[in-house]
Amino acid sequence: MKRSPVRESGGSRKRWGWATLMAGAFLSGLIVMAAALFWPADGKRPVPAVSPFAGQAPQPPAGKDGSTAAGSTGPRLAIVVGDLGYEPVRDAEWLDFPEKITLSVLPFGPSSRTVAETAAARGHSVILHVPMEPRSSSTDRTEPFRLLREMGAREIAERLARMAQDVPQAVGTINHMGSAFTTDPAAMGAFMTALKERGLFFVDSATAPGSLGIEAARKAEVPAVQRDVFLDGDPSPDEMRRQWGKAIALAKQRGDAVLVCHSRMETLKFLLAMSPDLRKEGVRAVTVQELLAEPRNG
Repeated sequence: MKRSPVRESGGSRKRWGWATLMAGAFLSGLIVMAAALFWPADGKRPVPAVSPFAGQAPQPPAGKDGSTAAGSTGPRLAIVVGDLGYEPVRDAEWLDFPEKITLSVLPFGPSSRTVAETAAARGHSVILHVPMEPRSSSTDRTEPFRLLREMGAREIAERLARMAQDVPQAVGTINHMGSAFTTDPAAMGAFMTALKERGLFFVDSATAPGSLGIEAARKAEVPAVQRDVFLDGDPSPDEMRRQWGKAIALAKQRGDAVLVCHSRMETLKFLLAMSPDLRKEGVRAVTVQELLAEPRNG
């Protein structure tokens, strides 16, 4: 006798129902066992890895809330770290620096945008590291977009605009090289006009004697300051200690000072070791923007 199609269908559904329940129970058991085996003994959830470019810092740099030893008054030191944007791993190390710093970012690099975004989010200041024509031949990754003396005012402004668009967090600029460009009156005049239109300040890194940076900025009414101390022109520990002491002494004597350095790992390690001196000496770490906004002390 043939089986009824209806009875055959009902039996099939029952068998599949039991199979599904048994499979579900088996998988649930595996999950429970895995949790028991791999969950930490202290009961805490594992912390996921965080990108070094994450927008939120675990702790803000000291001094962001006015908690430095000197409070809101006293001698000030602005530390400007240059050449960021082309070494993502190294660049990320600077983002957790415990004091306020000004990060100078070269445009169009593999980490230019991420380091600028994260630095600004963590309370550091960002300025644009503008490549400029040197006196002697020099080849590096910035050569295709350097500012040259032969350029007209419009080309200088357009090239600066493209750089600023790549690093929109920048509130100011500093020259990268530029021993030829910064000593040319017409070139610097055009550059300052472009800065004025964009509301950016200028830090003259004084790469060569005779720089017209401060003079040209004054004529164009652009806020500007010149570098006082170059920390790691000679990266030997003894020389860096001498330059650091010079910057601290100058800040205490004059009321403020600007220290410029490279973003080398050796420089970072040195500054991390020396940064407690700021509190001991009563010197307040500030950004260049703050330095220009506040009147000089003493």
